[in-house]
Amino acid sequence: MKRKYLAFSILSLSLAFTGASGTSTAVAFPAITSYFNTSLVVAGWILSANPVASAVLMPIFGKLSDLIERKFTFQLCMLIFTISSLFCAISPNITILIISRIFQGIGSGGLMPCTTGIISDEFPEQRQRFIGLLTSVTPIAMIIGPNVGGWLTESYGWRSIFWINVPFGILIMVFSQWLLVPSKKTSVRSSIDFLGAGLMFSSSLILLLGFTFVNQTINAGIPILFIGLFLGLVPVLAIIFMWQEHRVKEPFINLELLKKKPFLAANIYNFIFGLIGLGVLSLIPLYAVSIYNMNTLESGAILTPRSIGMIAGSVVVSANITRWGYRWPIIIGTLTVGFSLFILSFQVQEIALIGREIGPVPLILTMMLVSGIGHGICTPASNNACIELLPEKVATIIGLRGMFRHLGSAIGIAISTIILSYFDSIEYGFKVLMLGSVVILILSIPIILAMPASPNVKSTR
Repeated sequence: MKRKYLAFSILSLSLAFTGASGTSTAVAFPAITSYFNTSLVVAGWILSANPVASAVLMPIFGKLSDLIERKFTFQLCMLIFTISSLFCAISPNITILIISRIFQGIGSGGLMPCTTGIISDEFPEQRQRFIGLLTSVTPIAMIIGPNVGGWLTESYGWRSIFWINVPFGILIMVFSQWLLVPSKKTSVRSSIDFLGAGLMFSSSLILLLGFTFVNQTINAGIPILFIGLFLGLVPVLAIIFMWQEHRVKEPFINLELLKKKPFLAANIYNFIFGLIGLGVLSLIPLYAVSIYNMNTLESGAILTPRSIGMIAGSVVVSANITRWGYRWPIIIGTLTVGFSLFILSFQVQEIALIGREIGPVPLILTMMLVSGIGHGICTPASNNACIELLPEKVATIIGLRGMFRHLGSAIGIAISTIILSYFDSIEYGFKVLMLGSVVILILSIPIILAMPASPNVKSTR
């Protein structure tokens, strides 16, 4: 019995560890950009390439853990993450670093479905409770990552945030060998749509590369015709992808599911959630460094209130979700995040309040707390929306949710870096970026209203 709880601890540690690595990279992003003396758009791949790989590989590793063996798949993912972290740490140029970050995304993306599957096997009668506890490590990672990453970057340089992953990754693999037991292979015959996954991954990368080329067209004179032809590959691959998904018995994405209005609305919102909440807001450390001349340690510390706010908002809404339903928490949370971005867009240096002058740091910390509360309010509802409509396809719904959020995050980072590099003043670029994000969040409200109203909804119409 003790082995089960120790196994749960090592699984939780693996998710907290890889999650903290992602947030620490966002904090180190300005230092990495400066070190390689590259443009924001190219450097943005350090952040955006990772979620694309995670999005596509997450359902693949989920099926692999069912078909092959969960313990082996978990260790494989951790091995990929650890080796790619080593290559990140020794990267001689930005290209090697970006490629290494892609493989980091492959490893970390595969861990969530593997760990969820292992916990389902280990705690069959308490599955929901322990899976809920597992997801609670994300906010903890969001507190640890920025602060430790900021301190490491400030004290030992940006490479240290990747070096630290190597011994931790090895320790997790050693303990997993001891604590995890091999799972039984599924008796259900299944297949993996590798072609569909490859088409999705290729079209996503081409789209992101197209954004990069658009910036180069503006600044370096790459022919517009070339950009048009290159981006023209995206709809071609999309058509081939849809043909493939209709053709195979077990498609990478269930397109029939997306035809249903609630599911389509939920995943459009998931994309917007990733675009703003995971994409634009990942550049807050750059905002703090560029606008307020904070050092790396300070830029990481300002993310802590956001994580605390997420925990508080999530706990309150989770306890009342059956009474409050889905739509209103999502709307209130979305507008709260939009309000924080609206205030931050003003880039206030100091503000008079009750006869006292308040500097920018308390204001930013407050807005990060507000943003986190908003994020926490809408997360439980958006996570659970639509699950009751098709409870027999929970894994598919969760996989779609994660994929759309990760793709939204990648595209959000890519578009954000283009906007910031387009303007001569990065201050003005951030103003446009944040106000634009507010507009998108407001426009998402009709989409939220198309999602299920409460956990009691049983219709897919």
